[in-house]
Amino acid sequence: MSHATEDKASVALPLRNALTERGVTVWLDKTEIKIGDSLRRKIDEGIRSSRYGVVVLSPSFFAKGWTNLELDGLVTRTVAGEQSMLPIWHEVSAEQVRGYSPSLADKRALSTGEFDIEEMADQIAAAVLGTSEEDD
Repeated sequence: MSHATEDKASVALPLRNALTERGVTVWLDKTEIKIGDSLRRKIDEGIRSSRYGVVVLSPSFFAKGWTNLELDGLVTRTVAGEQSMLPIWHEVSAEQVRGYSPSLADKRALSTGEFDIEEMADQIAAAVLGTSEEDD
């Protein structure tokens, strides 16, 4: 899960916990990177080993260099057909996302203004686990 540090407590951690409860394995920096680890290598490893890339797009995400590097890796794998990107819009509008990246604005996203964490987790888990919400 790619996100800005500022969005960790409000979106990334609660979403990770909700997804884990639904049986989805989630790579999150806080749980995967230990003292002494190379940040770049561990993040690259996480991106490389994931079939899905959840990206929390927010004003903080757009403003950081590190998150942009992560996004580059996710986009590269998505274009190559090796991964599917699942965007979350947090405190951003379609216009802001389009201004940042027209290709990202084209992807169906979940918005924290429209869905709560539990609803997003249900939809992401259905996509990742290959089930429909009616299967529940």
